[in-house]
Amino acid sequence: MPLKISILGSVISIMLGFLVAFIVGQNSVDFLGFPLLIFCFLYSYIVHWIFFTHAYIFQTEHYFDATGSFTYISLSIILILNSVFNSGFGDLNPYTYLIGIMVILWSLRLGMFLFKRVKDVGQDVRFIEMKKDFFWFFMTWTLSGLWVFLTYVAGLSAMTSINLIEDMNSYHFSLMFIGFLLWVFGFVIEILADNQKKIFRKNPLNKGKFISSGLWAWSRHPNYFGEIILWLGIAIIALPSMKGGEFLGLISPLFVYVLLTKISGIPMLEKSSDNKWGLDDDYIKYKKTTPILFLKKPNSN
Repeated sequence: MPLKISILGSVISIMLGFLVAFIVGQNSVDFLGFPLLIFCFLYSYIVHWIFFTHAYIFQTEHYFDATGSFTYISLSIILILNSVFNSGFGDLNPYTYLIGIMVILWSLRLGMFLFKRVKDVGQDVRFIEMKKDFFWFFMTWTLSGLWVFLTYVAGLSAMTSINLIEDMNSYHFSLMFIGFLLWVFGFVIEILADNQKKIFRKNPLNKGKFISSGLWAWSRHPNYFGEIILWLGIAIIALPSMKGGEFLGLISPLFVYVLLTKISGIPMLEKSSDNKWGLDDDYIKYKKTTPILFLKKPNSN
């Protein structure tokens, strides 16, 4: 990748993250003299840069996905502990604990799954050339920091906001319940889809074949569908705590949707699949009859 594009990509990623943090963090509680949400923004990037240093020196990408999961988990724990130390268990911010635990569970499961997959394969082909180029590799790790922050920003907004809801009414509980159900639904879909594909690939009889069974008969990318839905659930849970600029935090599920469907997820996988099976009649039929993302019950025939 050209040097100018790598540097520009890194700068834009940092500026975009800061802009969102500045706007959403207008009602954030103080942390060491500045908005707690600004700390969350800085933390997301700094953790990635620390691991980037190791990755570049040793020319490895094995910990790339794990770094994202570590950032989600450690940031959630920091916010939960900060809430405990500042208010104690008697004055709980329900958003901090509920959203924090949900994100920890999702990150832990996905991080372990992705880390084991890279270990089993031996390398991630995306990084073969990239990790040799300092600025290109740095941009990728910086983008991962942006991914963590923007994906989590709706939840972070609620977890760091001064707009604590002292008397939660049926409206607040209803949105929390709806959001939680969506999160559970998306989480289960993502787990089932990943496990079904893992089992499919382990079967020697399926070598060189594409998966079209289970949830993969309902969608060509059911795991991504589940991920989008679970982050939508977190945004709905966070909604009642938002005021003013905090509503920009609702960009979270939209960002996840655009990222997975237009940038790094589905487009790359669809291109790879087309290169492998583009002339296969069964694959052509599968693409015509199976939605690219949203679930649709397959025809019985």
